[in-house]
Order: sequence, then structure tokens, then C-alpha cells
Amino acid sequence: MRIGARPNFGIDGCDARHTGQHTDKVILADLISFDIDGTLEVGEPRGSVTIEFVRTARRNGSIIGSCSDRPLSHQRRIWERLNVDVDFTALKDRLDEVKARFHADSYTHVGDTDVDEHFANKAGFEFVRVDTAAYCAWSARILNQGAGTDG
Repeated sequence: MRIGARPNFGIDGCDARHTGQHTDKVILADLISFDIDGTLEVGEPRGSVTIEFVRTARRNGSIIGSCSDRPLSHQRRIWERLNVDVDFTALKDRLDEVKARFHADSYTHVGDTDVDEHFANKAGFEFVRVDTAAYCAWSARILNQGAGTDG
């Protein structure tokens, strides 16, 4: 759960929210970073990742946000317009800063270009290219995380 999440605007190129609580039991989530253009259905060009998929990943407990070439203010406006509460927005070349701010079970960047793959690999993220068999398998796993839980 994201109880008490607060925006943190401390680093240029990376806005993040601190998530989680101090408890005796540590439950980590998957962190998913989405490129915008060519990846999300609201990008230019349009991508195949739907906003409903992003919302479902969030409901299923994933830490979500965007890492794009677009300015942070533009990324935030997109999410606000879509009424999606993201945990972070960052410039694509700052994925390493996103990773440093969140403890997660896995770190994945979803994108459509070799540039996305380069920065994901450089930051230690798994890279999943949209519209591939690997994306289909990965997205099915993310969607099924919430299935059958009491959450």
C-alpha cells in the first residue's frame, strides 16, 4: 500500500514519491517505468500499452511512473489529465536515480526503442520492448498478480 506517500522533488530530472511504511514485515513490489512516446497509448506516436494496464498494475501493487525524453512538467500533466497517481516521473537517462529511491523486487522499463533499452540496461533495469512476445508474457504476469488475492 502507498499510505503516506509524499512527492519528493529533490533531484533535477527525477520526481519520486517515497512509498511504504515501517513494519515488521517487508513486502516489496515490482517497479515499472513506462516510456511515453511509442509505448503508451497516449504517446506520439501512439503505443500499445493502455492506460488501463497502467492502472491495473498500480492496483495490483506495482510502483509505477514514467521515464521519458519529455520534460517532467509535461509528464506530470499527462498523468494528471489521465487521473493516474504515479510514484515518479523522470528523464530517461535518470533511471538509475529512480532505482536508488525505491526498494523493489524487480525494476522494469517498458519502451519501444534502442535508446530505452540502453538506459534501462545502464541503470540495471530489465528492459521489455512493447509489441513483442516477451512483452506479452511479462504483461500477463503483471495483470495476474492481483488475481485471486484478498487485497
